[in-house]
Amino acid sequence: MEIVGKVVRLGSLTEGTSARGAWRKQELIIETLEQYPKQVCLVCWGDRVAEAQNFVVGQTIKAQISIESREFNGKWYTDVRPFRFDIETAQQSQPMQNQPMQQPQQNMPQFAAPQYEQAANNMDYFESDNGDDLPF
Repeated sequence: MEIVGKVVRLGSLTEGTSARGAWRKQELIIETLEQYPKQVCLVCWGDRVAEAQNFVVGQTIKAQISIESREFNGKWYTDVRPFRFDIETAQQSQPMQNQPMQQPQQNMPQFAAPQYEQAANNMDYFESDNGDDLPF
């Protein structure tokens, strides 16, 4: 899966040591570029930590992600983990709905304006006096 968004902030950097050795975890919060934007926390591990620390707030990025859930003591926890980052240019990151359609002007048909004067003169049809003022 992939997600495109603007960097909102860098979260906390966590470091530790486990039985398998030292580890680092960096959170990166982005805001999607949709009609109704959502904030998503990307959890970066290992080599992705150095990449995430190079991003600046306001920069638009595209991340290839995997979504992983795990259960611990009856509760479920979900991580959105990026495994590849790309920096988006301004033109690539624009949503399709905001781009106007370009149509050549010479191929568009020309229509005459409708004539309303004749309909206005024939208002007798609508002026029947049946005792109520409802239009139907």
